[in-house]
Amino acid sequence: MEKNSLVRESIKSVIKKNFSIILLMIFIIFAFVISSLLPPQILRYIIDNNLAPRNNEGLLLLAYLYMGAIFLIGLFDLAKETLLTIIGQKITKEVRMKMMEKLEKINAMFFSKNESGKIVSNFTNDVDAINSMFTSVIIGMIIDCFKIIGVVVSIWLFSVKLGIIAVLLLPIIYYITRFFQKRMLKAQIDNLVSVSKVNNHISESVKNIRMIKLFSKESYMESNYNEYLVDNYETIERVTFYDSIFSPIILVIRSLIIALIVILSSEQLNFLGVSVGMIAASIELISNLFTPIENLGMELQNIQQSISGIYRVNEFYEISEDAKDSVDLTNILGSNNLSLSFNNVTFNYEDDKNVLENIDFKIKPLERITFVGRTGVGKSTLFKLAMGLLKPSKGSITINGINVYNIPNSEKRKIFGYVDQSFPMLSGTVAEQISLKDNSVTFEQVKESLDFVGLTDYIKTLENGYNTEVKKDNLFSQGQKQLLAIARAIVTNPPILLLDEITASLDSITEEKIITVLQKASQNHSILTISHRLSSMISSDKIIILENGKIKNSGTPETLLKSDDWYRNHIELEKLTWN
Repeated sequence: MEKNSLVRESIKSVIKKNFSIILLMIFIIFAFVISSLLPPQILRYIIDNNLAPRNNEGLLLLAYLYMGAIFLIGLFDLAKETLLTIIGQKITKEVRMKMMEKLEKINAMFFSKNESGKIVSNFTNDVDAINSMFTSVIIGMIIDCFKIIGVVVSIWLFSVKLGIIAVLLLPIIYYITRFFQKRMLKAQIDNLVSVSKVNNHISESVKNIRMIKLFSKESYMESNYNEYLVDNYETIERVTFYDSIFSPIILVIRSLIIALIVILSSEQLNFLGVSVGMIAASIELISNLFTPIENLGMELQNIQQSISGIYRVNEFYEISEDAKDSVDLTNILGSNNLSLSFNNVTFNYEDDKNVLENIDFKIKPLERITFVGRTGVGKSTLFKLAMGLLKPSKGSITINGINVYNIPNSEKRKIFGYVDQSFPMLSGTVAEQISLKDNSVTFEQVKESLDFVGLTDYIKTLENGYNTEVKKDNLFSQGQKQLLAIARAIVTNPPILLLDEITASLDSITEEKIITVLQKASQNHSILTISHRLSSMISSDKIIILENGKIKNSGTPETLLKSDDWYRNHIELEKLTWN
């Protein structure tokens, strides 16, 4: 992928689809710049032809023309901003859609190595920076440059000497503006950092208030808070100082320039040789030089931030994708006669350390397998591999001979049902918690899955039953959430269920109810279970013990109870603990 290809192609696509809007915007930009130069010209004419010779003929018409020019400036400015907003939103949508398409193709390992905040920042801050660059920044720079050129040319036509003065003023105004802008920006950034520290300290204090009081750390926290407040006060003082002196300095410079023009145009010197109307128009035009120059300074500053955003977005878009072979799923989808095979699978997140090594086993249709082992031996990673979310470093995982990694994500819900310890709620109704707003899942399927896990009676007591909006996290208990998670997993009737420590945080009564539901589910599904407490797992056909990323032992519960010391000791320890 070539550098900047995503942004470039997105811009091309937006221009191609909205060519007429682009042409209209170009016309309006030129009209806006030209109309902004009209009022000083009309003012010059009024003064030289009407006010100076005291001639009232046509004065009312000129006044209307002057007001009309001001109105046109406002009208073209409104149209310009409207079209820029439309184009900017189209660019933002195009870039984010391409990024989302990319996100769906990236290997799940990417999310293990990168924080979610960084990815969110790519989609929000960086894309907004690109939007700003190709709308307000670049267009703003073009407009400001045309304004400056127009002002200088207009003044030059009045008097070459005035034109030279205007040209000499440009670098002076620019460097003074940039001097203050840089310092104001640094002070504002420092202020944001200090405000962040204050807010974080408040949040941390509230969150840990019990611990602070328990260990008598009030004075320590107060001392830190006072330090952050002082720092925040100093940064605000700097921001206020630069902000307060910048405008007066610009006003003083503008006044000095106006005074200089008036003196040079006086009867005593008559250095410029221009009329009174030209002097008035030149003063207004030179006054208009300050705003575009100030804007240029900020735009040059913003363009650097936008370029960084473009770089980060394209860096995201250049993340490599694993090529997936096309597969025929005809004999898999809708069938319960599926066997899952791990074929000498090795996997590592880092090149030098294997999480799993030479994992080799086969799960027959409707077989129940439980994976046990100490924390960190790779049980959850094994599940991610089984569902094709991660790609093995070596070996393969297949279902009836088809590599699971090549199965499209859109089809995996029909094959795998995954239940975790947590149940992430989404915005929507109770029914939508199960269907996940998937149109292929019918309301009847939702009702059947909820009835299967035994939640129908409770849901009927809710205000709107299945259509009750889930707005409060306390609408369901922790045990009910786990039952909802099971209903969500089985609603598409997948042949394989994967259960990851789903009873770890539940009380014994709720745990027993969930185990009963799972025992019922095991009659029609192959079930893979990760269980920390062996005494709480559903009855299994086989238990696989993992140790240091390898299969240490496997067999039926009865066989392992006789032959494996670790398994037997673990069972006995749990019995002592619970008794």
